[in-house]
Amino acid sequence: MIGVVLADDQALVRGGFRMILDNKPDLEVLGEAADGREAVALVERLKPDVVLMDVRMPDVDGLEATRQIIASGSRARIIVLTTYDADEYVFAALRAGASGFMLKDVRPAELVDAIRVVAGGDALLAPSVTRRLLDRFADSLPGPDAAPPADLGELTEREVEVLRLVALALSNAEIAERLVLTEATVKTHVSSVLRKLGLRDRVQAVVVAYDVGLVRPRSA
Repeated sequence: MIGVVLADDQALVRGGFRMILDNKPDLEVLGEAADGREAVALVERLKPDVVLMDVRMPDVDGLEATRQIIASGSRARIIVLTTYDADEYVFAALRAGASGFMLKDVRPAELVDAIRVVAGGDALLAPSVTRRLLDRFADSLPGPDAAPPADLGELTEREVEVLRLVALALSNAEIAERLVLTEATVKTHVSSVLRKLGLRDRVQAVVVAYDVGLVRPRSA
C-alpha cells in the first residue's frame, strides 16, 4: 500500500485528488494539509510514501515545506503540483529535493501512475516541461566555464555521457538505444552516477548537470 499526503490550500483540489486515489486499491490518502506547516507535521507523524505538494500555499509555502521535509531525513517522495505560471517555484523545489512535478490539470490516470512511479524510487521527469523549466532559467545557471564540483571527477567518461542524456530527460531505453547498450547496463550507470554524486534520483541529476554546464539550455 502506498501512503499519500495531500497538501493544497484549496479544499476542492484536495477533495478531487482524494476521490481519484480512494478508488485505487494500492493507494491510501493518509491525510490532508491546507498549508506547508501542516504538511511538514503530517509527514513527520504519518510517514507517507508520497506527498502531493502545491507550491503556492499560505503561511509556509510548498517550497519551504519541501526543504523542511527533505532536511528532516524523511523518506517521503515529493511531487510538486503547479501551473505554468509557477515555474520558478518548481525549479527551486527540484533543487530542494522534490522528486518530480506535475501540472495541476493532470489527468487522473497520469496522477495515479506518477504516484506509483515516484513511490517505486524513480523520478518523475516530463521531458517537455523539464526542458521548458530549465530553458527559462538559463540566466541563473552557470556558464560552460564554471568549475564543476570535485565529485564530478569521480565519474567515468561513460557515466558523464549517461548523466548528460539523463539531463535531456531521456529514458533508460532511449539512452540504451543512443549509446548502443542494454537497458540493464544503463540502469547500472545511472545508479552509479547517483551514488557517486550523492543524489536522490534523476531529477537531482538533471539539476546538477545544468548547474555544472554539462548541458546548456537551448537558445530562446
